[in-house]
Amino acid sequence: MSFTFESLIPFAPEIILVIAALTVMIIGLFMETSSKKLLGYFSIVALLASIAVIIAKGVYEVELTGLLAGSLTIDPMSQFFKLTFLLVSLLVVIASIKEFEEHSNQDEYYTLILLGTVGMMIVASAVDIVTMFIGFELASLSTYVLAGFNKNEPKNIEAAIKYFIIGAVSSTILLFGLSYLYGLSGGLTNIDELANFFSMNAELLISPMGIMALVMITAGFGFKMALVPFHMWAPDVYQGSPSVISALLAAGSKKMAFVAAFRVLLVAMIAMKVEIGILFAILAVATMTLGNVVAVSQKSIKRMLAYSSIAQAGYIAMVFVVVTPEALTGGILYVMSHAFMKAGAFITVGAVCYVLLKQNSKAQDVDHIDNFAGLGKRSPFLAFSMLLFLFALAGIPPTAGFVSKFILFLAVLKADYLYLVVIAILNSALSLYYYARVVKYMYVLPPASDEKMSVPTPYVLAIVLAMIGVLAIGIVPEPFVEWAASAAEVLFY
Repeated sequence: MSFTFESLIPFAPEIILVIAALTVMIIGLFMETSSKKLLGYFSIVALLASIAVIIAKGVYEVELTGLLAGSLTIDPMSQFFKLTFLLVSLLVVIASIKEFEEHSNQDEYYTLILLGTVGMMIVASAVDIVTMFIGFELASLSTYVLAGFNKNEPKNIEAAIKYFIIGAVSSTILLFGLSYLYGLSGGLTNIDELANFFSMNAELLISPMGIMALVMITAGFGFKMALVPFHMWAPDVYQGSPSVISALLAAGSKKMAFVAAFRVLLVAMIAMKVEIGILFAILAVATMTLGNVVAVSQKSIKRMLAYSSIAQAGYIAMVFVVVTPEALTGGILYVMSHAFMKAGAFITVGAVCYVLLKQNSKAQDVDHIDNFAGLGKRSPFLAFSMLLFLFALAGIPPTAGFVSKFILFLAVLKADYLYLVVIAILNSALSLYYYARVVKYMYVLPPASDEKMSVPTPYVLAIVLAMIGVLAIGIVPEPFVEWAASAAEVLFY
């Protein structure tokens, strides 16, 4: 196929970010540290431009030509997830302007965020397993560095090393499984072509190599989605990383794994009639239960949010059990809802930690729950925003968490998986306990200090935008549900 510049037009959002990343990297070489904050604002403009292009394109499918046809696609699903990744990155960059304003390597920081976002967007559009893996690695390599960006913080370095090791292992396992599919199919890499091939040669999937391929692919995605028992990296990495990067990891890169799994596993299960629903039922139940049970005993707010994020992944994993358009609609909507909720919660924690460290530079374990005592008096804004995000995570109306859980749980119930719904509801009830405990600390217990907390404007803006997202989906869900339904139809029709 010939290459033309016209074939690149549908990928204007990615091109904008790549150009912005290269610009930030080059200009940053000639700037003083005190001026590098401007690179953050430039990154915001680039992200807003990409968001505007995505929204302008809407949910329409674009027929691609040239070399990219067959490797990438522009459809409602890719657009939905691209918008999610861009919004999360926008929130993270806004909050980062204050958190990293004194860091000498701000240019590298914003470059990595922009390139990591491009990697996530490539995964969202990928319909070829090789292209998908390249997107995974671009996003992963960026986030490995970002997790340990504060080189003087031992916890950051520890988080980065653990994340790198587990990420490398999971990528190896996933690639190993995909290579088996490649071999069994005689050299196919396009996901639709693979599905068609195995639908006519289903006996290959029950061969030793076919079973090994499915097991390895499931395990690889399990690591990246933080499903139990592949979750062990998430709590340490989310706690050790800078709070804004924890938001990017929990609300962005982990959701990248879900869109890839939707395209690979769901297409495989639909076209090949592969019965692995029982496996995912076990994984979903184990994930949501362990995540919520362990979260109860956590004293670190970031670690509690990490286990909460694991539990939320268990809810979304029910989609792989039910495999219906309604369930996928709920799962896709849940991804965006959780992105706003979790990003907002981590950024709020980051704001609290930032202010506490400014007030006492020698403070230790600033994300400990004791430091949130009396937050309602010291900073009513941060306390209220944390209250909103926690209640949204618990599924309290009128928030995005309630709408997405309602749609997903109802779809699972309609598919006659009553036991899954009961377990999910019981886990949601359990989560209320540890969320309410944080609320108790913020509004009931006395503060350790009477000093008011002045929240920097970038944090306030990022938190407000996340709150708007949570409430918009909860109060006016129709457009979001319709877009999620259009995205689900891509895999079923």
